[in-house]
Amino acid sequence: MSTHDKRKLDTVPIGSLGVVPLTGTLPLCEKIDSFLVKWRREREDEQKDSLVYSGYHRDTYLVEAQLPRFGTGEAKGMIMESVRGMDLYLIVDVCNYSVTYSISGEINHMSPDDHYQNLKRIIAAVGGKARRITVIMPFLYESRQHTRAARESLDCALALQELVKMGVDNIITFDAHDARVQNSIPLSGFETIQPSYQFIKGLLSNVKDLSVDAEHMLVVSPDEGGMSRAIYFANVLGLDMGMFYKRRDYTRVVGGRNPVVSHEFLGTDVEGKDIIVVDDMISSGDTSLEVAMSLKQRKARRIYLAATFGLFTKGIERFDKAYEDGIISGVLTTNLIYQMPELLKREWYISCDMSKYIAYIIDTLNHDSSISDLLNPIGRIQSFVDRYMKGELTEE
Repeated sequence: MSTHDKRKLDTVPIGSLGVVPLTGTLPLCEKIDSFLVKWRREREDEQKDSLVYSGYHRDTYLVEAQLPRFGTGEAKGMIMESVRGMDLYLIVDVCNYSVTYSISGEINHMSPDDHYQNLKRIIAAVGGKARRITVIMPFLYESRQHTRAARESLDCALALQELVKMGVDNIITFDAHDARVQNSIPLSGFETIQPSYQFIKGLLSNVKDLSVDAEHMLVVSPDEGGMSRAIYFANVLGLDMGMFYKRRDYTRVVGGRNPVVSHEFLGTDVEGKDIIVVDDMISSGDTSLEVAMSLKQRKARRIYLAATFGLFTKGIERFDKAYEDGIISGVLTTNLIYQMPELLKREWYISCDMSKYIAYIIDTLNHDSSISDLLNPIGRIQSFVDRYMKGELTEE
């Protein structure tokens, strides 16, 4: 039985639902929209003809937004239909570098700054007429600049405060680099969601011969910052865990950071075990592949890298080589951010679709109901693993 069948959304919608896809997010938003349309058509409601349910059943919940640019590269935000009294969900992918625009005839790829500016333009275009505005920003803008170590800016905190001042009621993100950044907006809604269930589902649906127990499997954190994530995975699955810590050269700065000298491992023996390395992102891939190599040297069996965001800033060829050399057996990331077409064709890559999960969240919040059960997937994970171990797993 699906989560949707178990949910009872018997409260009145807070307003007519609208999902606003910002530049580069339309493929994900179309998937989300298809779930919303299907569920609301199937949902029987005696009061569906009443005034408070006006606009509840629609052919699409997508609200068109346009962001035209002038020849100088300057832009403006435009909402192409009335949003007065609507419960709006603005979805933005600040990592989609595939989107381009022209400046004086030169092609420029959009940076996270450009996407964030577009988000503010659309909020400004709404002009305070919406009933409520929720921003769904899977990769939290400037989340890697979340703390001050020297005389430097606190970009993420500033961005969150700016959005709240512009009228945003709730901000939903996934696997924030450091969730404590929400302290910058303590009186506003902020949720950071872990895609743990989707990772487990993706791995077990694609690898048929895993033994999910402490004797045959281990969860590893690639650094001390991701310890809580690995502890959660290990506890839910009943596995042991280990971690690496980075020894850095604090006498030098390379690319804005102190370079890593080596990765030291703390944990139980990994020999002969399948390993899940969990992290929030794969950026260049340096850390992930070095950790995988170190685990292989310790005679680990198969190594699967699971990260919420697959940025692959140095390309995917090095992952091709690691797969060919037997260093890694698979890489799992979500479709929350842009995925390069070549990546989706790779034999070693497993894409974890998050559209249904986001649709659940939007549907529930629009009814002003609690999403606590959606944020805590322990029961679903354990049920899925139990069916896998019994050989009863069928595609959901």
